[in-house]
Parts: sequence; C-alpha cells; structure tokens
Amino acid sequence: MPEAHAVRRERLRSRVAVSGADAALITNLVNVRYLTGFTGSNAALLVHAAREDGASGRPGVVLATDGRYVTQAAEQSPDVEVLETRQVAPALAKRAAEEKVRRLAVEEHAVTVEMHRKLGGAAEGTALVALGRVVEELRRVKDADEIATLRIACEIGDQAIAEMIESILVGRTERHIALELERRMADHGADSPAFPTIVASGPHSAIPHHSPGDRRVEDGDFLKIDFGACYRGYHADMTRTFVIGNEPADWQVEVYDVVFAAQKAGREALAPGVETAAVHRAAQAVIDAAGYKEYFPHGLGHGVGLEIHEDPRMGPETDGKLDACMPVTVEPGIYLPGRGGVRIEDTLVVRPPEDGGPELLTITTKELLVL
Repeated sequence: MPEAHAVRRERLRSRVAVSGADAALITNLVNVRYLTGFTGSNAALLVHAAREDGASGRPGVVLATDGRYVTQAAEQSPDVEVLETRQVAPALAKRAAEEKVRRLAVEEHAVTVEMHRKLGGAAEGTALVALGRVVEELRRVKDADEIATLRIACEIGDQAIAEMIESILVGRTERHIALELERRMADHGADSPAFPTIVASGPHSAIPHHSPGDRRVEDGDFLKIDFGACYRGYHADMTRTFVIGNEPADWQVEVYDVVFAAQKAGREALAPGVETAAVHRAAQAVIDAAGYKEYFPHGLGHGVGLEIHEDPRMGPETDGKLDACMPVTVEPGIYLPGRGGVRIEDTLVVRPPEDGGPELLTITTKELLVL
C-alpha cells in the first residue's frame, strides 16, 4: 500500500508544518509501520515538512534500519530511502542536522531521557521540539483498507469461538481453553492473538483481566472469554460470557441482562460528533439504575487498530469526540467479588446515522448461552 502510506505521510507533513518544525523524527515502531508499512523491530523515520523531494534534492522521507532488515525494508517500503545503520534515531537526527533542519520534532513520549540526550548530541545545531502524539491522532480514523483488514480479524475470532462453544468445556482448565482458542484463530488465518487471551471461570470471572490458570471449569460457572485475532497487524477484540452446564441461577440472569442492556445503550450512543465520555455515561446509567454502580470499575471502551488499545478512549472523564470510521470497542461489565462477573464486548466502526449507524464487526451472539 505505498499510495496509502504516502497519503498518511502527507497528512503528517501538514501537521508538522503547522507546528513550525522543519521535520519530524518518528521512533514509535507502530507509527513507523503506519507511515511506511515496515514491520521490523529496529527502525526510525525522518519526515521533512517539505514534499517528498525534500532538501538538497534528497527524498523527504528516510527510513533507518539495520542490516538485518534492509531487504525487508526495500520490499515493504519501496517508495522511501532506506538508510542502513544500527543506531537508527541518532543517525537520522544527524542526517536532519546535515540537511539544515532548524527545528526537529520528536516523539518525546516514545523516547527515553537517555535517547533524548543522544538525539541532541547527534543533531548539533538543530533544536529538538515536541511533536506530541500527532501520528497516534492520525491513526484514530481508519481508511477503507484498514477497516477491511480489521473486519477479517473479527471474522477470524467469530469463527474460532463458534467452534469452541460446540465442544465440551466443563472439566477443562482455563489455560487449556485459552490455548485452544488461540490455536483455532491461527487455523483460520490469524497472525497471532491480538493480546493474551482471557479465560476466567467461576469466581475468577469477577476479575476483569484474569490470567488463565489451572482452575477447571465447573457446572454453574460463569465463563468469561476475552480474546481477539491479529491479522496483518490489525487487532480485533471481543468478550462473551457463558454459563456452564446448568440453567443459570436467577442472580446470573439478572447480572447478565443488566450488562446486555448497558452494552446495547453504549453501542447505540456511538455516532460522529458524540463526546467519548457521553458514550460511557450511556452505558453507566443502565448499570447505576440497576444498583451495580460500584461493580463497573473500568472505562466503556477504546479504539483498536495497529495496537489493541488506541485512541479514542471512552471513559467517565475522557476528552474528545468520536468521528466516522473510528473502530472502537464497547465493553461494559459487572464483577461481583467471590461470585462471578459478566462482560460483553464488541468491536464496531463509528458510522453516521444516515449510513445505518455503527457497523458491528463481531457478530457472535450476545444471548446468554448455556454450554
């Protein structure tokens, strides 16, 4: 997708120019991938505020990486200059100084204090200024190709969980279920799990981010599974909660129904221009009205993409508004210590009402199933 990457870099250039900087040094590897397609583990990117022809007749964008990745960089990023070096960020800072860059914007949130000193020493005569989270802000809104890739990641998860719930789960350990679910996602084309799979049974389901252990699933348990596939770098996220063996107890039905209603309220609140905190409040109001306010301890959701947790964040005190083509999760939960908990989570794409409202990417049923 060289054309898509060039468009992204042009958007970055506009932001750099407005800031008064002459160039930007990108050191966050996820941001390097977003701007070039390069996926190696050692890289940095220099992007001039000028157009791609850059200063002194040189390209306006230079990708630095070491000898292990030169061939890969040429294949994945054919439209940029590749500089072979081990010390990627200092080498590009030096390059910027040689090209008479007066103000070099750096991702201060992505460099250590030690690295900042090295950059200052390498870019002698060039002022280092803060770029801020400009690239992360650009990543919030996805293009059609990104959404299509994320849609496939979600389909992989739907296929894998559909197979899992057809098997016998009672008596199996949480760890075994997690490993098998991850294997099934790989069988359906996942590059990897989007994050370590959460399988939480019985009282463990009351722990929002429980790590799967050796507890065996028992009749009458809540079984909470939070998982997702990573496909071509894009991360899906879904949570479903089931009851094992027996018909659910009255308290389980009550808790599940409240979370189900809260999740529906959160999904329906998604629209361009809506404040992120307002989406959280829509779901929170349902939980509060049912008397479970203290048992919903986290934000309602977050963006997904090249990372599993991206902007925008949707919580009680988050800032900002949603925009069209933002993929987000909606994941309310109620967690009753010592008893069990429920979380229901979908990945959706924010769409305007005239386009049918939010697009649901994770289509596995949200009805309370007894397995």
